[in-house]
Amino acid sequence: MSVSFRALDLNLLKVFEALMTEGSVTRAASALTMTQPAVSNALARLRDALGDPLFVRSGTGIRPTQRAVVLWEPIGEALESVRSALDEQAFDPARAQTEFTLSMSDYVASLVMPNLLNHLGEIAPKTRVHTVPNTILEIADQLEGNRVDCVLSVYVNEAQQPTAIRSRSLWTVDYACFMRRGHPLAAQKRLSTRAFLNAGHVDVTLAGKRAPTYDLFLASRGLSRNLVATVNHYSAAYEIVRQTDLIAVLPSDLRSQSRHASFLHAMPLPLKAPARIVSLFWHQRNDTVPAQRWLRETLVGMFAKSE
Repeated sequence: MSVSFRALDLNLLKVFEALMTEGSVTRAASALTMTQPAVSNALARLRDALGDPLFVRSGTGIRPTQRAVVLWEPIGEALESVRSALDEQAFDPARAQTEFTLSMSDYVASLVMPNLLNHLGEIAPKTRVHTVPNTILEIADQLEGNRVDCVLSVYVNEAQQPTAIRSRSLWTVDYACFMRRGHPLAAQKRLSTRAFLNAGHVDVTLAGKRAPTYDLFLASRGLSRNLVATVNHYSAAYEIVRQTDLIAVLPSDLRSQSRHASFLHAMPLPLKAPARIVSLFWHQRNDTVPAQRWLRETLVGMFAKSE
């Protein structure tokens, strides 16, 4: 169904923008300083004008239809252009009192958060940041449900990434085989495949993911290892390796694990798995939101590595 530009009340587009960015009629009403019935009435008029539901109920909020997703990019960009033309300073980090919620594993958080908070303390002192666990398989759900602003993570299957989820690569994770310094295998110059597979292993599997990625890689080559235990925190895996005879395939960057580094011995993997890339993920509805765009630019500027 087509709608005449002249016949459309352009004020309705501001309501559409609020519903897309807030993911809730209640939050949209608050952002627009309107009543919920007024927002619901505006949405009904939009639905009638465009011939599409635009939003459907999902959990405690609303989810955009495919038609709304298609409309959002040109409408969001147009509204942002108008806003920028009318407001010379759309987002001032030095004065902004805003909160961001980021989803990441404890490994990523240990690398990102100290530097990010130091930076924000200087550039955006009134900004608050909260982190929630990254469960990998729920990346899209966290963003679709507006539960987080961004996710910093690897993605299990990029081919299945929803079109509404945008991403930007940050850095490649390098892995090594870790063991305690006094481990019997630590005296070897190189780790044989047989010794590596037969040794007891611990690995990290984040909530919602049953098999560690490295085991899937081994299975693709017709191999398996002696996986004794899995944990859902990287810090726990490093600590287990430090105190037991288990070995582990873990990120080799120990900047975030300095209290463990002196107790651990790292060796090259005899079977090197495909590289894994930590990326920044966000929902396309936040493409043109000034605070969100500033946050993404900050994260990319601080943590994106050129390969």
